[in-house]
Amino acid sequence: MRLAVVSPFVDRRHGTERALTELLERLAADYGCEIHLYSQRVEDLPVSDPKSAHSAESGGIFWHKVPSIPGPHVAQFVAWMFWNGFQRKWSSLFGGVSFDLVLSPGINCLHPDVVIVHALFHRLQELTREEKEAPALRGNFLQRLHRRVYYGLLAGLERRIYTDKSVSLAAVSQRTAGLLKGYFHRADVCVIQNGVDTEHFTATARLARRAEDRQRRGLRDEDFVLLLIGNDWRVKGLPTILEAMAILPGSPLRLLVVGNDAAEPFRASARRLGVEERCLWEPSGPDVLDFYAAADVYVSPSREDSFGLPVAEAMACGLPVITSIFAGVADCIHDGVDGFIVRDPRDTRALAQLIERLQEDPDLRRNLGEAAAHTVLQWDWNRNAAAVWELLKGIVAKRPPSDPWQGPEGCGAQGA
Repeated sequence: MRLAVVSPFVDRRHGTERALTELLERLAADYGCEIHLYSQRVEDLPVSDPKSAHSAESGGIFWHKVPSIPGPHVAQFVAWMFWNGFQRKWSSLFGGVSFDLVLSPGINCLHPDVVIVHALFHRLQELTREEKEAPALRGNFLQRLHRRVYYGLLAGLERRIYTDKSVSLAAVSQRTAGLLKGYFHRADVCVIQNGVDTEHFTATARLARRAEDRQRRGLRDEDFVLLLIGNDWRVKGLPTILEAMAILPGSPLRLLVVGNDAAEPFRASARRLGVEERCLWEPSGPDVLDFYAAADVYVSPSREDSFGLPVAEAMACGLPVITSIFAGVADCIHDGVDGFIVRDPRDTRALAQLIERLQEDPDLRRNLGEAAAHTVLQWDWNRNAAAVWELLKGIVAKRPPSDPWQGPEGCGAQGA
């Protein structure tokens, strides 16, 4: 099967992109797919020049580099939309390349055959309208306006694409499938849960690196380290975490925040709450285990998260986790058994009580972590890839033999 896969960037630093990397590797190696990847940037994924595709015997990933421009997200989005569509059209008309299917992780083209839904901008747009945080966390007027325009544009594309019954949708969680049904009346969504690399993310590997990774950050043995990984820290629940830390001034809490969001507004909030000196801020990196090894608890009281891959990876590492009912991964967690689920991601006091309880009870941390690692054993990337492969085969099998591939026009962007 020959696939066109459309994604602005592919790497192992971010949850959605890490999931795509794991999937593409398996589709090429295990199922012999010839994958033509249209992307601006590719890291940590073996790719070949598209010119060598004609001589490939079976499978392979061939990168068509899409130009990018600097500037605000909306401008980058428009440029990405133009160049992505142009290059795929060029491949079709002049490169002699036709595709069985066009696959996109999110809104990345106007005419996909399959979309794996990782984030819903309709939901993020709602959250933007409901903002109640301090003005400093919302950004200035231009930043707020830009976010509204960006989310509005993507929400409009979601409405156009996700209501098209000819486009097959796969959701990464039951929660996301429910939102797709509610927003777009799509009751035919296939749920294919994200996986976890349970050979790489293990309690043994985490503990083996714990001392070194904590010492490098200047963390003491007695420090109780909370970890949050993500790009939209506001949506991931960072304001609630900072306020919960302020409620526990006597606890040896430290917070490690990882991602590429603008840190200064949150630093200012931490300063106002008197917890700035207890916070560490680091950019995302490909060695994600480095962050889990330094932590004692993974905390993410998300206001919205289609799945929450860092939660699952932390569980695989034997870390106790705290997430919210608005994270898709919560559907797979047994509250109080292999993790904690908060009902209200804004309930600072409830979060503080859970953190304090875990900090004071090492037996509880151990039991939760062991149960979490056991639960995650059934979440496997091979299983994920097999389910996607069956979905793709089914779509191709239903197509009339005379139905030609329609060249793509335009493209979009995926969730952070």
